[in-house]
Amino acid sequence: MTDYDVLRVFCGPNGGYGNELGVVREGSVLPERSDRQELAAKLGFSETVFVDDPERGVIDIYTPTRRLPFAGHPCVGTAWLLDVPELVTPAGVVGVRLDGEFSWIEARAEWAPPRTLRRYASAAEVDALEVPPPGERSERGVSSDEVRGLYAWAWEDEAAGRVRARAFPGRAGGTEEDEATGAAALLLTDQLGRALNITQGRGSQILTAPQPHGWVEVGGRVVLER
Repeated sequence: MTDYDVLRVFCGPNGGYGNELGVVREGSVLPERSDRQELAAKLGFSETVFVDDPERGVIDIYTPTRRLPFAGHPCVGTAWLLDVPELVTPAGVVGVRLDGEFSWIEARAEWAPPRTLRRYASAAEVDALEVPPPGERSERGVSSDEVRGLYAWAWEDEAAGRVRARAFPGRAGGTEEDEATGAAALLLTDQLGRALNITQGRGSQILTAPQPHGWVEVGGRVVLER
């Protein structure tokens, strides 16, 4: 088995929760995309990163089913692990800064995979969402087609920018619900045009802030799990 690190990205204030990430520091051991995709599927994390140049921060990102030009929590986690000033992704150059307990990236909304950003009336409604089997409806009447590919959010405290969110990527054979999704948080921040403090999943925390000229910062805590 290829050596890899496991991180948790966007952890809560007590270091718990966060979205697991696999990072293969020596991407050269698996240069072929087909081999990388196979390993990402075998590991089963929502994303796995292959580092092709640790000094320049060149990375390659895979879900269990496909390659991504950019993704939020893989960039935040890998930036923390490599401690580099920037990351080079197929989508573009991602700015990086480390600020105390938080690791930050700066990216553009157009780099993020498309999502349906749906606002709900309350955090309780977001908490109540279920992911039914394909073709079926949940007890609350939300079909799989409506939920899959959805970033569900609601204000917990609009004045303070506090948001409750859950993400359902709808990947066939992959992750049913993402514990923390930096790219979706980036899209929501770009849409709302304001800094956000997002609680996603069971208790992960994502911080964001819009920047000049269409850039958005996304930050969070990172823990090395193994």
